[in-house]
Amino acid sequence: MPTGYRRTQGDIVYEEDQYELTEDGRIPIPVRRTAKYQDGDTIDWLHEEGLERERKSCSTVAGGVLEEFSPSIGVCSHVVFVVTTGFAIGIAGAWLDVLVKWLGDLREGNAHTASFTTQTLAVLALTEWQSWGDYFNVHSIFGHSLLQASIYVVLAVAFAGSAALLVVTYAPLAFHTGIPEIKAILGGYVFDAFLTPLDTVDKGSWIGSGSSIWSFAWEGELDTFANESDVMVRGFVASAIAAVSLQWVNPFGTAKLVLFQVPWVILGVVGVWLLGSLLIRLNVEIALRRNTLLRRWPILEVICVSAVTAALSYLIVFARAQTSELVANLFQECDPTKGDYHGLCNPTATAENVFLLCLTAILKLILTAWTFGMMVPAGIFLPTIAVGACLGRAMGLIMQSLYRAYPTAWMFLSCPPDPSVGCISPGFYAVIGASAMLGGVTRMTISLVLTGALSHVLPIMICVMTSKWVGDAMGKDGIYSVWIAMRRYPWLPPVDYRDRGETGAHLMKPLSEVIVIEDAVTTVGNLKALLARHHYHGFPIIGKANELVGYATTQELLTALDQLQLDETELDMQKLCTFSSHQLRMSPEGRVDLSNALEDSIIQLRKEVPQELVVNMFQKLNLRQVLFTHAGQLTGLVTKRDVVNLLTSHFPHAAALPQDPSRVRPP
Repeated sequence: MPTGYRRTQGDIVYEEDQYELTEDGRIPIPVRRTAKYQDGDTIDWLHEEGLERERKSCSTVAGGVLEEFSPSIGVCSHVVFVVTTGFAIGIAGAWLDVLVKWLGDLREGNAHTASFTTQTLAVLALTEWQSWGDYFNVHSIFGHSLLQASIYVVLAVAFAGSAALLVVTYAPLAFHTGIPEIKAILGGYVFDAFLTPLDTVDKGSWIGSGSSIWSFAWEGELDTFANESDVMVRGFVASAIAAVSLQWVNPFGTAKLVLFQVPWVILGVVGVWLLGSLLIRLNVEIALRRNTLLRRWPILEVICVSAVTAALSYLIVFARAQTSELVANLFQECDPTKGDYHGLCNPTATAENVFLLCLTAILKLILTAWTFGMMVPAGIFLPTIAVGACLGRAMGLIMQSLYRAYPTAWMFLSCPPDPSVGCISPGFYAVIGASAMLGGVTRMTISLVLTGALSHVLPIMICVMTSKWVGDAMGKDGIYSVWIAMRRYPWLPPVDYRDRGETGAHLMKPLSEVIVIEDAVTTVGNLKALLARHHYHGFPIIGKANELVGYATTQELLTALDQLQLDETELDMQKLCTFSSHQLRMSPEGRVDLSNALEDSIIQLRKEVPQELVVNMFQKLNLRQVLFTHAGQLTGLVTKRDVVNLLTSHFPHAAALPQDPSRVRPP
């Protein structure tokens, strides 16, 4: 049934009062009465598209100066918004990076003359940097080491515990990275409880372990908008402006734009893709056990894990440093003018460095699998990069040693025969390892490629895509998709779905399982009881012989009932609910008109259509539900939740960690 008319008792009734043409020949779009969507709803894209067309039509019809300059005004407003957003994010990220570096360095020491100074800035300012042992004049080697380790662990636990306390008390939805929630919101899920000022504050409060708003911004995964060129261009412009703003503030004191400088690409970091899939599986299993065993003590879990993490990390020199600092130094090539980062460039300590790097990678992989999902606003971007960079640097050191020992071997034919001449670059391997590991964990492509300079896009693309393809063989879901499935967010993954001969009948709920409202039969009291008993997003309205009258959302029904201002008397509760103006004109006595609660546009299909078509319609039209009819009679219903369940049915732990049920409105 096309949009614009409704069917009652088998007769087509045009609603002239609603769809009467205006003086300029347009069909007005009815304005939704409810002020906003409720938390847990999904966006009605069909209605919003109609409102957008109406807005554009009104600006065109207005004429005069407004009509002439309205396109330019719209473009300028978008430009101003993008530039302002990029500048604000860049400035906030830069200063947050400074705060992160300061608190990270505070675990190991302090500047002699300035308290709020990082170790890097202290060196640049020619200010003496003191360890805590020197600061408190502890001369004993044992006492010095014990004091350093104690302060390191205590401050790490204090930072993590404070963040966990803020999350649990004020913003429970600010835990982990937040990208699964953002992807669900961008897919049309109304999640007002997530985007609150307290969530933003808590995201900024997780500064003890090196997470920052800058890495959080990179985790937005631009390939979410791979099919939306306008949004992608705006995102690129905002990111570029944010990057320029970050360079202008220069929080690292190095005048470098980002930490990820890619010199070249060498394919084949063996095993990184396997570790990415392993990390996902470990994280899922730990998250499920946390939900059953540690759900009541989230802050205690954070404190204990932070203490163990700090204690183990302090024993390994590469694990002790901040993640961003470690990654930056692993990406750097050996340069006598820049110093040697913990003996990483010492050719006589290659075996020791390889062992420590592999040990650091294993430790960080296990700890990342455990901590991602705890009640702290920490992401997975930098820890994953660190794991891959450690393994890549270790392989680079091995290859460099082999080159020095066997410079004429066949694998080094393209290198100079003199091993003193640089040919193997361990920093290159670190970059490739980081890219491959990140691709294996997140299954991202576009956003990873965009993090490099233009001259490095192609090699990174080859590496990332290779990692993704091989990683897909172990499981097609990245860490974000897995958490979306476990949290049961109504997000449709952009997969190319193909059925095996199934039709819409295999996916839909048949009429016998659908809760419906009968037109001119349901009383006001029965309707209120039904809405209180079933917390669904909406209900189909049917007439005699299951004739489809329309579809009404729960919120619209509640709003319509409130506007009637009925008393709780038996007389009012026994009045029949009518959703057709035709029925009301035939028998107005003892009836209330709820026709305004019906959806303006609904999609109807026959149950014989291919299931693939149904899924594609939900993906491309952002539908909330599709009604199946035959000869005007309702035969079934498919909601967005049904399609989500179909596309995540391969995942064994779907809906294992649902969010607060009070925020969820089942479709």
